[in-house]
Amino acid sequence: MSGAVGTQNMDSAGDDDDNDKGRSSETKPMVPSSGAKKPNAFGNDDEEDTGKGLARTLTLTNSVTMIVGCIIGSGIFVSPTGVQEAAGSVGSSLIIWVLCGLWCGLGAYIYAELGTLITKSGGDYAYIMEAFGPFIGFLRLWIESMVVRPCALTIVGLTFALYMLRPIYPDCDPPAGSKELLAAVMIMILGAVNCWSVKLATIVQDWFTYAKIVALLLVIVTGAFLVLFGGPQYRDSFENIFEGNFRDFHQASVGFYSGLFAYQGWTYLNFITEELINPKRNLPLAVMFSCVIVTVIYTLFNVALYVVISPDEMLISPAVAVLFAQKVYGKFAFIMPLCVAISTVGSANGVIMTSSRLFYCGAREGHMPVLLTMINKRLRTPIPAVVFTCMVSIGYLFLSSNLYVLITASQVTAWLAITVVTIALFRLRCMYPDAPRPVKVNIIFPIIFVIGCTALVILPVIGSPIDTAIGFAVLFSAVPIYVLFIWFGKMPQCFKRFMYKFTVFWQKLFMLVDDNKYD
Repeated sequence: MSGAVGTQNMDSAGDDDDNDKGRSSETKPMVPSSGAKKPNAFGNDDEEDTGKGLARTLTLTNSVTMIVGCIIGSGIFVSPTGVQEAAGSVGSSLIIWVLCGLWCGLGAYIYAELGTLITKSGGDYAYIMEAFGPFIGFLRLWIESMVVRPCALTIVGLTFALYMLRPIYPDCDPPAGSKELLAAVMIMILGAVNCWSVKLATIVQDWFTYAKIVALLLVIVTGAFLVLFGGPQYRDSFENIFEGNFRDFHQASVGFYSGLFAYQGWTYLNFITEELINPKRNLPLAVMFSCVIVTVIYTLFNVALYVVISPDEMLISPAVAVLFAQKVYGKFAFIMPLCVAISTVGSANGVIMTSSRLFYCGAREGHMPVLLTMINKRLRTPIPAVVFTCMVSIGYLFLSSNLYVLITASQVTAWLAITVVTIALFRLRCMYPDAPRPVKVNIIFPIIFVIGCTALVILPVIGSPIDTAIGFAVLFSAVPIYVLFIWFGKMPQCFKRFMYKFTVFWQKLFMLVDDNKYD
């Protein structure tokens, strides 16, 4: 059939390990290579849809809604408490929210140069691979694909379930296992959408992004109305606006870290560059528009919260949006949990869409099983990568609460990776000085960004050494896997045969073909 492996056979699956000798310094696939064509990192062929590989369907509007949808999720509904606790005053809290938006905007500007220079999908992973080689790239792929993304999707799914069940069980906890079951159903439905159609997935992303912006605007408009037409009690939080400021740099950094958590997702568009229409124009425009939109919405949202909720009340109620609704909307307060649930659906869809492309890119480089580089011949969607993303995330649903400690620890490694990516920009300028750069940032910006990111990595080491140690332990657990399965490439023959048969089975089941290998 058309989806058969074709060029592979059982002899290739059972080749002697001697064939791998002399290639220890090269990246070798974990299973027999598919021979898939790798996109030219600097060529102009990437500007048009050739009818092969992933389809270029994402417009500028799709791109903006993708980033906004990935950023605006459950974080904005829980981070205000952490920022206020660290900031100590309303004024300092609002300044932190603006600075976090500007910081992510600066990072997005730097990523725009990398994304228009290296037009392969994969984001951080692709840039690190190009600049520092396969080993450092694999470390980034490991921590992102096996911990950060699946756990993030799990947390978003649980948040969705929690807020969906809140109106049904307002006075008691929901039945045991109901949150996990509902979260799993949501993940599976969104996974099916991403398997069926990239266009359908972007439509879901667009409309749920619009819905979550409407939810935030509802709070903003309500706050503005109360300030203009309400009593003086709605302006109490803005008297002595800087009273109780933080007094040391470490305390300020904690607030900054909490704010940045709500802005996570600003790098996600770089993971699907190959699906953008005219990426050299639309990528930088999309990231800048998105960061401005999110920063304005987040700042106004927090101002509206302070209109109704005092700083002291915010410290004792992590679910600030629910508290806001209870104090303002009365019996219609159930609207807010539903709005939060809607926002998490958009975030989960964005995580699935971009994460599956990360696995897809890793498999194409030989860092993950070749099955994950295959796409459906008719739909042109990376079904195996989407299924893998959802399966790992659902697996995390049933782990203990230590998962949250792991998520906290992984954030340190995430900022470490962003630091390495920024350093990669300097190296790529030395490696390819004459390569076309539609976006070229002033050198002072990446220097400032590297210094700031380094501080974001070092400060948690001082404040939370145990959680940080866990994060680095997970990161370096990738080293033996890389050495055994990729560098040496020593796999038992029975394992190679199993992977061959397993790959062919899924190819036939889902009509899968190797990327760029069908006409």
